[in-house]
Amino acid sequence: MFKKLYVQTLLWARHKHAEKYLCALSFAESSFFPIPPDVMLAPMALAMPDKAFKLALFTTIFSVLGGMLGYAIGFFLFDSISPWLQETHYWGKYLMAENWFKEWGFWAIFVAGFSPIPYKVFTLAAGALQMLFLPFILASLVGRGARFFLVSFLLAAGGEKLESRLRQYMDVLGWVTVALVVMGGLIYKYGFS
Repeated sequence: MFKKLYVQTLLWARHKHAEKYLCALSFAESSFFPIPPDVMLAPMALAMPDKAFKLALFTTIFSVLGGMLGYAIGFFLFDSISPWLQETHYWGKYLMAENWFKEWGFWAIFVAGFSPIPYKVFTLAAGALQMLFLPFILASLVGRGARFFLVSFLLAAGGEKLESRLRQYMDVLGWVTVALVVMGGLIYKYGFS
C-alpha cells in the first residue's frame, strides 16, 4: 500500500498541477497521510531551482495548516480516534510523543517538525495534551520551515548528485538533529553544574 502511495506521489511531482498537489500533500501529511511532502518537494526543487523558495514556503505553510487540523483532531476527537490509533503502528510513537511533551513541551514539536519522526503523531498529541496553541504554531513553523527550506535549497543548489546523497543520508541527518536538540535541551534544563 505505501509503495503505491509513494509512486503516486512521485508522479504528482511531475504533473502540471504539481504545486497544488504539493500543498495538498503537505496539509494531509501533517494530520493523517503517511507520505511526507519531501518526496514531491525534492524533485520539484531539483527541476525548478528558480522556484525553490516558493515551493518551500508553500510546503511549510500547508504543513503547519495540516498540523492545526491534527491538533484539532487531538484536542476535540482524541477519545474517538484513540481505539483506532492503538491498533496501528503509530501507537508506540504516540506514547513516545506524549512523554516528550511532558518532558520538553515546545521543543518536542520543533524536533518532530524537522526530523523523520512522524509529525502527525505530535500534532495529535499536542492537541490531546492541550499544548498552548501559539507555541505549537511557532514551533511547527520553525521546525517544518527549517526542514523544507533546507531540502529545497540544497537540491536547487546541488542538483541531482546532492539529491541522491541527501536521500541516502536523510534519516541520519534527521536523527543527528534530534540528538543535538535533545542535548541542547538537557544543557538548558540542567546547566553545566
